Formats: sequence, structure tokens, C-alpha cells
Amino acid sequence: MQITDVRVRKVEKEGKMKAVVSITIDDEFVVHDIKVIEGEKGLFIAMPSRKGSNNEYRDIAHPINSDTRERIQSIILQKYEEAFAEVPEE
Repeated sequence: MQITDVRVRKVEKEGKMKAVVSITIDDEFVVHDIKVIEGEKGLFIAMPSRKGSNNEYRDIAHPINSDTRERIQSIILQKYEEAFAEVPEE
């Protein structure tokens, strides 16, 4: 599995959510609405989720194992940092 495209959209309002991301896997499958969130220990991703009838959120799509999750998170956060790196002032 290769992540072949990452599209990052910055969230303009103040808060913990910093961006919403879409990834393309193997140029064939897209996952939208992955959130980049600033937590106490730094940035992390939250997979797309939906609120159920019991008012709890459940992931709609998610990696099966922690290695895959870490790989996806690493790529997304790298692209996020590249997209919003501060340009040094002259």
C-alpha cells in the first residue's frame, strides 16, 4: 500500500483541529476528512468518524494495525508541516 497523494486544507478558526486531510492510496482509493489535531503531546491524526445513535463517535475508516497507522500519520504530518511551514521574514 502506497499513499500516492495527500491534500491538506487548513482550518481557519481557532481550536485544536488544525487541518482536514484527504489521502489517496495506490492512485485508486481516497479517504477524506482525516483531521490533524493539536494535543497535549503534539500533533496527531483522527480518522474520519460518525456520531452513532448512542452519541459516541466511531471511525468510518481506519488502519487495522499500529504500524500502518503510524505510517499514515507520519506522511500526513510531514505534508502538513511542509504545507504550513512558516516562511522566514526578510
